[in-house]
Amino acid sequence: MRPYVLRNKTDGADAKGLLEAVRNEGIRAVPVKSVDQHVLASLHRMRSAWMATRTAGLNTLRGLLRELGFAIPVGARQIVPQVWALVSDADSGIPDALRPVLAEAAREIGELETRIGQVERSLEAMARASDVVVRLRTIPGVGLLTATALLAFVGDVQRFPSGRHFASYLGLTPRESSSGLRRRLGAISKRGDPYLRMLLIHGARSVLLHAKKKTGGRDRLRTWALDRERARGHNKAAVAVANKLARIVWAVWRRERDFGAFTAKGTE
Repeated sequence: MRPYVLRNKTDGADAKGLLEAVRNEGIRAVPVKSVDQHVLASLHRMRSAWMATRTAGLNTLRGLLRELGFAIPVGARQIVPQVWALVSDADSGIPDALRPVLAEAAREIGELETRIGQVERSLEAMARASDVVVRLRTIPGVGLLTATALLAFVGDVQRFPSGRHFASYLGLTPRESSSGLRRRLGAISKRGDPYLRMLLIHGARSVLLHAKKKTGGRDRLRTWALDRERARGHNKAAVAVANKLARIVWAVWRRERDFGAFTAKGTE
């Protein structure tokens, strides 16, 4: 309790320190990140910032050209080539005052995509040197970004006593609002890092998509995911699969075994 005694040691100060220590006993200490974790986290933050800027630029280009009567097909990869084609064509109908502005915007998006590619190559190089990331990438729905982000922002998984504690830390467990003998579980709590939660939910969506395309020989995880989708709908099923992926991540990481070692025993 010594850290809670802010001034000189007296009986009154000791009593206040004891009360403060009891009041704060539920607060968990946050582990200090290592330099390698900070490097990984910085790469992810920079990539996210550049992705947001790229998305905003693409939407702006699409909206401006649509107001001028030029419809661009759906898909981010379609926008920049279409803009260059319209700007390069003297008979396209694009106003001359707007051509250099559109060209500069398209060039800026190309530079952002180059930077994003460099970050992903750096993440890939760091991932190959980490046994944890290599094991996590054996899990369906967990790719380069999710595995490296988990290593960067979680650090040591041994501090979580169970997979449910880990899923709760990521905000993927139900929010509880109970009273008396009535227990009510609602939507997920959304506590924890929203970036990690977003990556896991996107990974869950990829698991569902792959399960739909695969006509036969589905494993237990994909079969369960499709059952959840039929029962509760796509979005709720994606969150449920993300919850299960978080628990699988905890088991693979803590026990230092690939996902295949669990599926061989039928315990995924």
